Amino acid sequence: MSTQLISPGGIPREALAAPGRQFTRDPAQAPTEDLREAAFELEAQGEWIVQRVPEPYVEVGTKYGRLKKIPVQQTWHHKSCGQCGHIPGYSTAIFWLNRALGLDYNDPRDQTSCTAWNYYASATSNVGAQAAVAMRNFSAAYETGYYPLIHCGTSYGHYKEVREQMIHLPELRHQVRDILARLGKPLVIPEEVVHYSEWVHAMRFEFAKRKVLDLSNITVTVHPACHYYKLVAEDAIYDEDIYSGQRTAVVTGVVQALGAHVADYSTWFDCCGFGFRHILVQRDFTRSFATLRKIEVMKNEANPDVVLTHDTGCVTTLDKSQFVGKAKGHNVGIPVMSEAQFVALAMGAHPYRVCQLHWHSVDYRPLLEKMGIDWEARWHEFEQDLRRIEKGEIQFLTWEHADAK
Repeated sequence: MSTQLISPGGIPREALAAPGRQFTRDPAQAPTEDLREAAFELEAQGEWIVQRVPEPYVEVGTKYGRLKKIPVQQTWHHKSCGQCGHIPGYSTAIFWLNRALGLDYNDPRDQTSCTAWNYYASATSNVGAQAAVAMRNFSAAYETGYYPLIHCGTSYGHYKEVREQMIHLPELRHQVRDILARLGKPLVIPEEVVHYSEWVHAMRFEFAKRKVLDLSNITVTVHPACHYYKLVAEDAIYDEDIYSGQRTAVVTGVVQALGAHVADYSTWFDCCGFGFRHILVQRDFTRSFATLRKIEVMKNEANPDVVLTHDTGCVTTLDKSQFVGKAKGHNVGIPVMSEAQFVALAMGAHPYRVCQLHWHSVDYRPLLEKMGIDWEARWHEFEQDLRRIEKGEIQFLTWEHADAK
């Protein structure tokens, strides 16, 4: 299947061919199987429907040299319960980026939680129920004609594991098919399981063209999310131009494209501390790990202006845990956000109407000042919005308000 590059939202077709060296690694020598081929074989046997990545798409290299298709538009946004509950500016920034490029997307109202927190943390569910939730969401996306784009790194990792189970366990497929039949839905698997940060990575040069701020004096440290690149590792994006292909390229590649400086630190491979079960039953361990093994190390070794990551739990843990280190006199105090929020800010998005930084715990205002954003004026605008809501002039902030400069 060839890549057809057309012009979505007025983007020149040649711009979609994102630069970056392809790996010299032979995909045939990869230590893991190509689950996409297995999915197509099962489709040919009548086991399920494979939803194809819609054109146009961008092809990017993965860990062992395979090419992965990332849809440009017609995306169905599988939102994150943690983002919507704790970091709402995360999701709204992703939607804002789609609109800034004039891309077609779907914000579904019938999506359910992936329940992966249950799967990884409490172990109180069962394989059939977990797989049925995943496949039900895939079916819901398929019925709209839009392609699923997963916001949460945990959902992304979980769904990739579900895909592997569904491929290798026929009894599980049959069980889930029966469940979906009772819901009146077909059994559908997407050709690729795509994380939103892969879409941001694929579109990074388009974002860079539209940035309105000079970020050359901004230093960033990157926390790569464990559930993105450590679970089903062969699906993660790598690029030989980024850390010589030895670390996942997402987030780092975006920061470089925007012209900011990426600073390295020694504990980049460590978990943020969230760990799922840790945050539930050993919260003090989570908070101490986040501050002592991650934030304080970054502060001492790189002293960045901001930490960027690409998962719900990572942003939450690294941001919300720093009050503990501060109370104990540790060297902390780095604002944390997703790369989607950072990109949106660079392109002129409102720090409160869109990125909703007032939900974050660590003081982000010095960062905004260094980026050239007048946060006091923007906050005054946001307060005016709230007064209009209090007076009943508007019910809530709409995209029209969020897009207003």
